Amino acid sequence: MSPARHRAPDPTPLFAALGDPTRLALLRRLSSDGFLSLTDLTEGTRMSRQAITKHLGVLARAGLVESARQGRERLWMLAPGRIAEARHALEQISREWDDALGRLRALVER
Repeated sequence: MSPARHRAPDPTPLFAALGDPTRLALLRRLSSDGFLSLTDLTEGTRMSRQAITKHLGVLARAGLVESARQGRERLWMLAPGRIAEARHALEQISREWDDALGRLRALVER
């Protein structure tokens, strides 16, 4: 029996969360501005607090953001570990494509 292989977490929910322009904008804001309240994140947008809250929930379930209470407010922050996982998954896909293209090139050149 071969030893169990370590499998990376499924990146599908992560990429699904990243596939929305509003959520990407929220991540950009949190990346550049740090800890922000719902009020801060809603300011300057045409979106309701409820809509922003829904997007933050998707990001939180994907592990991309975290929140912490500060008094009566909840502050949101980027959780960079999942971004590193996304980068790793994309690098792996890129290597696999490079390998496949190399095999195709070798086959065509024969």
